[in-house]
Amino acid sequence: MSVLVAVALSLTVHFAYAYRLADEARQLQSERIELALREYSRTGQATLGTRLDPPDLPTQLRQAVKDGSTATLLEDTGDGAVIWAAAAVPEQQVLSLRSPYDPQLRALASLDRVLVMGALTVVALGAGAGVVIGAQLSVRLRRAAAAAGRVAEGDRSTRVSAAIGSGSRDEAGELARSVDAMADALQSRIEAERRVTADIAHELRTPLTGLTTAAELLPPGRPAELVRDRVRVLRALVEDVLEVARLDTATERAELSEVALGAFTTRRAAPYAPEVETRVRADAVVDTDPRRLERILTNLITNALKHGAPPVVVEVDGARITVRDHGSGFPDELLSEGPSRFRKWPGGSGGHGLGLTIALGQANVLGARLTFANPADGGALAILDLAPDEHGHPPHSGERPRTRS
Repeated sequence: MSVLVAVALSLTVHFAYAYRLADEARQLQSERIELALREYSRTGQATLGTRLDPPDLPTQLRQAVKDGSTATLLEDTGDGAVIWAAAAVPEQQVLSLRSPYDPQLRALASLDRVLVMGALTVVALGAGAGVVIGAQLSVRLRRAAAAAGRVAEGDRSTRVSAAIGSGSRDEAGELARSVDAMADALQSRIEAERRVTADIAHELRTPLTGLTTAAELLPPGRPAELVRDRVRVLRALVEDVLEVARLDTATERAELSEVALGAFTTRRAAPYAPEVETRVRADAVVDTDPRRLERILTNLITNALKHGAPPVVVEVDGARITVRDHGSGFPDELLSEGPSRFRKWPGGSGGHGLGLTIALGQANVLGARLTFANPADGGALAILDLAPDEHGHPPHSGERPRTRS
């Protein structure tokens, strides 16, 4: 923009000044030839530097004065510019006046040098101001992006407008306030849905307790077993919904203690043997919440047994625990979008989507990283990193970390 403005102004001034110089030179030559004509009429002699029919008179100028008028011509001779003035006199002759135009060209060249310096100055100042303004805006936009990222990660205390300066009134400030309003609206909706879910699950507890008691009073038999089984499933579902609702509040806190992952994982997977094989490649001791870690392992193993195919392998490698089955793998939608409660994935084999949702929520409470993948040779793989670095990568398998997850 600075270059366009500078070039436009410079060209405007250049052509305006060049036109003015040429116009003034033509007027001066016209006045001089008129004065020379009066002297020629009185004396019959060419005076004031004029000549009669000079051989170097341009043809077009000679043609222009045939009708008795006075004409001027600006000519570039190759050795310099000259300005002519001519007028017809009796006996078919032409009285002409020739003057150098180089002084005007030097004045125009001097102006051009000034214009170039001025244009460079304008470009430098304009570009510098643009860089400064753009850099300030870029910094504020990066701050807004970082704050929006924290909001997306669940930090409810972050406000984008505060991150870039709440007093700003420009487009970046308007964008920040709009993002804050959108985040508040979404948070309010999520909180309302969470309260409804929690209230429904909580209200179901009382009739479920009565239903459980009544089922226990039924006489022995196949119908009684079916009723008790369905009551147990319904009770487990209600407890899972309540747990999801608690995790959604982002107020859950881990109770940390030292855990030897190899022995811990082996004990928790033992009840599933021989369907589940446990391997310990490299042990590690981490500070974590045993109850929440057990919940994650139980849900991952249960999901592998229910929706995958044997063999199911649980492997400990340092602070990383993997659970792999050899079934059809996770749905593509789950890999791209993550677990979702009460969502039936295409090609899925039932389930409510709560097991993996709870596992992911408990991993977030622990500060761990739970990811899902489909290995190239088939099956489904869940990876739990209890000590991810700043990039989300686990420590080297040869290390024995003692970290707070």
